[in-house]
Amino acid sequence: MRKSVLNSWGRILTGRNPILSIEITRECPLACPGCYAYAPRHLGDDVTLRDVSELRGPALVQRVFQLVRLHRPLHVAFVGGEPLVRRRELSEILPHLSAQGIDTQVVTSAVGPVPPEWAEVKRLRVSVSVDGLQPEHDERRKPATYDRILKHIEGHRVTIHCTVTGQQAGRPGYLEEFVRFWSAVPETKHIWISLYTPQLGETSKERLSVEQRRQVVADLRQLRGRFPKLAAHPAVLESHLNPPGSPARCKFAQVSTCLSADLETPVTPCQIGGSPDCTECGCYAAAGFEAIGRHRLPIGIRAGALFDWSLRVGAVVRRLREAAHPDGRDDSLEPRPDPALQPAPADSGRSQRLTLSRDP
Repeated sequence: MRKSVLNSWGRILTGRNPILSIEITRECPLACPGCYAYAPRHLGDDVTLRDVSELRGPALVQRVFQLVRLHRPLHVAFVGGEPLVRRRELSEILPHLSAQGIDTQVVTSAVGPVPPEWAEVKRLRVSVSVDGLQPEHDERRKPATYDRILKHIEGHRVTIHCTVTGQQAGRPGYLEEFVRFWSAVPETKHIWISLYTPQLGETSKERLSVEQRRQVVADLRQLRGRFPKLAAHPAVLESHLNPPGSPARCKFAQVSTCLSADLETPVTPCQIGGSPDCTECGCYAAAGFEAIGRHRLPIGIRAGALFDWSLRVGAVVRRLREAAHPDGRDDSLEPRPDPALQPAPADSGRSQRLTLSRDP
């Protein structure tokens, strides 16, 4: 953690965001209630993920490498859509990013098999989205049912990520049953719990009440000591009860560059998109960054104060760099193209879709 924070601090001081989040495809065979990516105004002005163009094959691989050279991130997250739709391109991208010392994350429903070769990729986290216990999950996320997930993650070590909604929070013992089940699955390495983040003015069954949020946090506090795979640090849980409140105060949003499937359109103010109600933010990553920011350093100041100062310095450095290189190119700073990071062979550019017919 200390090493990650120090490396991130160095990137921020140079005016670069350490986190790059890419909606790798607009395609998804699921239609999950409450999905951020396909919500109205995800990209503003009534534009959703499905409305943008997207890249495939060699063009997609090459563009991702260009973005990595441009932004120099420490961490790249591939979201969607369903990233497994672009599993062939990702199978080329992920090993090369690992070789560059870049941490990667693929957020998937595991509706199709996770490629076996991904198990050998260092610095890769496969995060599987699970919407509660099997009856509710199978209804919300079909065809990405429990049976398919358990089959498709065999041979991997994955993070199970659940976003708690109002429906789940209303049933006593629900979280304990969920954590117990996934803790017993050998492929589970960690369990992450987020709380549903609504859009401004949203009225839906997914939205948690104030009392439900408090109860979920209380349950997680009690469960963390009994289930080691559950990642629920007390400082993170406290951040769920006291979110940043606005994008301008959210450290995760401030250090992330998020792009939609055309790899040009920004997703703002954070990877949720649209107009999230940050007073009810339940994002696990945002809570983690907030917890770090509230930590008091040995020198007597909060890490967040140092972070804010670094952002101001980085903004000045970025403006100077942009003024010196208005075309966006900076030969003195950007590394030379790596011969290993070359476009995929032409035959891998064929459009592919997830094959589900052979699954039970």
